[in-house]
Amino acid sequence: MALAEGILMRDEGSGDRTDADVVLGDDWVVPDNTIEKELRASRARRSLFSLNRSPLTRKIITFNLIALNVLVAGILWLNSSRDTLVLQRGNALGSEVELIADVIETRLPDGAPLSIGTAPEVDVPGILAGLDLRRGVDLLVFDAGNFLVGETIGTLPELMPSDPRGDNRPTLISDFLDTVWRGIAGMFAYFEDAPNLATEDKLRRMIESGDLTLTRVLPGKDATGKTLFTAFSPIRQGDAIVGTVALVSTAAEIDATVSAERERVLQMFVIATLVSIGLSLVLASTIANPISDLADAAEIGRERNHKGKGGTSRRIRIPDLTARPDEIGRLSGSLRGMVSALYDRIDSNEQFAADVAHEIKNPLASLRSAIGSLRIVKKDEHRAKLLDVIEHDVRRLDRLVSDISNASRLDSELVKEEEQEFNLLEMLGNLAQFLGEDARRKGVEFITDLPPRPIMINGLEPRLAQVFVNLISNAVSFCEDGDAIRVWARRRDNRVLVVVEDTGPGIPEEALQKIFKRFYSQRPENDFGNNSGLGLAISKQIVEAHGGVIWAENIRPTEADVTSEPLGARFVVGLPI
Repeated sequence: MALAEGILMRDEGSGDRTDADVVLGDDWVVPDNTIEKELRASRARRSLFSLNRSPLTRKIITFNLIALNVLVAGILWLNSSRDTLVLQRGNALGSEVELIADVIETRLPDGAPLSIGTAPEVDVPGILAGLDLRRGVDLLVFDAGNFLVGETIGTLPELMPSDPRGDNRPTLISDFLDTVWRGIAGMFAYFEDAPNLATEDKLRRMIESGDLTLTRVLPGKDATGKTLFTAFSPIRQGDAIVGTVALVSTAAEIDATVSAERERVLQMFVIATLVSIGLSLVLASTIANPISDLADAAEIGRERNHKGKGGTSRRIRIPDLTARPDEIGRLSGSLRGMVSALYDRIDSNEQFAADVAHEIKNPLASLRSAIGSLRIVKKDEHRAKLLDVIEHDVRRLDRLVSDISNASRLDSELVKEEEQEFNLLEMLGNLAQFLGEDARRKGVEFITDLPPRPIMINGLEPRLAQVFVNLISNAVSFCEDGDAIRVWARRRDNRVLVVVEDTGPGIPEEALQKIFKRFYSQRPENDFGNNSGLGLAISKQIVEAHGGVIWAENIRPTEADVTSEPLGARFVVGLPI
């Protein structure tokens, strides 16, 4: 019991391996001196302009420009400043046309309504001549029948320049876009034959189509596309409406202000577009180039595998980009790990094939020798001995081929089978009851020491049962009459330890490091050929597939004296709970 309780949990270790081509720091591109020459040649042919051939680069630039265009289009379409200017200008013109109508009303005599166009008491042209109007304003007065009775235009200069940026400041981008827009609109415009009405006729129609009792301000466009305001206000004599004042005014300051603001927005859009394209190219190079390196490395490896040039290494090193703190670094690490595992598996398969050939050659050589001797021997007793040798070698080959087949299928079967929860102690109890009979028939005492409470684990119960059958059977085969075997289990935090120990001859020190290797077997002479040497290797593979660990050690009188004669052997299996 003291020996059992003295077992220590062993450090499984991460076993991390550092490669010579590991990139340190935040390098985003693997150095040239750590990659294959074919990959260096591919990188040398790559330039900034070659990014336009990259679909990923085109997508990055396109998506960035779409977002920028949507933003600029939204700013130009909303154009809240223009709406504010139009509202202010409209209110000002409405007040101005009402004042002009009030001036005319003060010159009307009291009494019955009269016609302001024919009544001698009302001098409409004289009244209009006395008004001071700015340039760009056209004032017309209509009588109750909507006939023009007076007209004047503004002659005074503007108080402030219409363009806040000064004169002769072109808006190149805006003008170009306006020209393009008018050209496109002209191509799809639906033309109708409409009369080219004079200003007087247009105003008369607008008066007739509206409410004569209200002051109205109507924004619009002139023939050149510039903003134009038309304001109407009734002329009252008492309760009667005797005429209408129409005021037509251009709004050059609104067009100039909006055009200047639009030009600044478009200028910033051009600058932002250039900056966005530049940053997109930089971003694309930090994404597309490393991915291209990884793809090129994989393609080079595939080509080498197909061509298989003699004397040249067919293996490729995946560029190490794990220093990048992003998904590309993760991808590089995953690819490197996957390729390393693939090459390890290839090495393992090659070594396994070599070991299989070596192990099969031994019984085949024995068979060939026995068959050759069988042809020349004369005595029956010699023939019987040779036939026994042939039968033994055939059984040995059959067992070897069966074990090799099981070992080769183990990986795929471990992946296909579905793990389930089961009681580990119940399984150990059933195995001990069955295998204990074999041990007792051999004169070996069989002891089990299992906790009373069940220990539930997730795993493949048949495979783990195969491990413990193998360990117990090995212990029985090495023990003799009078020896003992003990199977016990203990729970340690999130792990369970299952131990199979015996009082047999122990394990030679030189064999402790080899005992789990394939085809290694250290058997007594009378048991030669009855084991393939794959049992412990298969057991180790099953335990590690469950996330566990297995090791072997000798039981000694004192752990301090490693040279003392062993009292037996101990196999420990640690499994996660």
